[in-house]
Amino acid sequence: MNGGQSSAFDVDALLDDGDTRIVVCCGSGGVGKTTMAAALALRAAERGRHAVVITVDPARRLAQSLGLTELDNTPRPVPTATDGGGSLHAMMLDMKRTFDETVEAHADPERAAQILGNPFYQSLSSSFSGTQEYMAMEKLGQLRRSGEWDLIVVDTPPSRSALDFLDAPKRLGRFLDGRLIRFLSAPARGGALRLLGAGIGLVTGVITKVLGAQLLRDVQSFVGAFDAVFGGFQERADQTYRLLQARGTAFVVVAVPENDALREASYFVERLSAERMPLAGLVLNRTQRVLAPGLSAERGTAAAETLEESGDHPLAAAALRLHAERVRRRHRELRLRDSFAAAHPGIGMVEVPARPEDVHDLAALREIGRALGDGRAPG
Repeated sequence: MNGGQSSAFDVDALLDDGDTRIVVCCGSGGVGKTTMAAALALRAAERGRHAVVITVDPARRLAQSLGLTELDNTPRPVPTATDGGGSLHAMMLDMKRTFDETVEAHADPERAAQILGNPFYQSLSSSFSGTQEYMAMEKLGQLRRSGEWDLIVVDTPPSRSALDFLDAPKRLGRFLDGRLIRFLSAPARGGALRLLGAGIGLVTGVITKVLGAQLLRDVQSFVGAFDAVFGGFQERADQTYRLLQARGTAFVVVAVPENDALREASYFVERLSAERMPLAGLVLNRTQRVLAPGLSAERGTAAAETLEESGDHPLAAAALRLHAERVRRRHRELRLRDSFAAAHPGIGMVEVPARPEDVHDLAALREIGRALGDGRAPG
């Protein structure tokens, strides 16, 4: 199995490097991205960085683990001892509020009020596919431009693909500039389509019956007002995309030692490479710890059977069977890990052992941070 032996991912070196300004945690759902993002930000703060962590986790676990009653769209200070002079703030993305702020930043007050009050905009900003990912990147850009923090840690959205946020600006742009929206808004916009005269009127009449007159008017009003600010949206999206590719950004892929999760991790690694996004390394979360590595599964099982046959020491027999199962699971993990390492040579890894209970406070986050900071190649 050593043909695919992985190298170390030195997390502390990454966090201590003042040139590292953005860390993006990505991975499939349920692998612990939110916890890793919080642990990385806490460890960085306690090593002297002024860090902020942004999450989009609707379960609000980050607030609980950081000892806060709630998180919102404004970074909140986390009360934690930082002997190194650092600080930690945390926030949870409010998708609609961020969209509203972006509109207000791009439009004059009158036009902004017209957009914000439009029913079609209100639906778009709350539920359109890709809006959450777009706004996560918009918020990242806002935090970076503020200059208030020297490290931003991002917990990516829980979408079908944890890299959907790379496509979100283009997807939202295609929708807002798409044929259907342009066609529906043609009467309000004027231009070439009006030259079609009765033809466009007939088709619009059919669409009005399908969609309803009010919705059509809302779409027309929205596009008419939004046209003047859309260019600013696209420009900012392009700036943030370039920021993700720039030196100073580091992507951390989070996975668990399971087939599906590591298959997704392979996809993330390949996609990041294709997009020229800087990958720092892989965190293999919730791995098994074997307390007596010299005792094989076979010997442990045999010893348990001997004790069970004699009827003596039932607790010892149960412990031996538990040990044997952990050894078997660890061997499966090593095979999966080494297969991933063989497919992606040169990508550093660090393992975080499974915990007996969920993370719910700063002490647990520090413990995870210490595991991350060991910087040892998993063995």
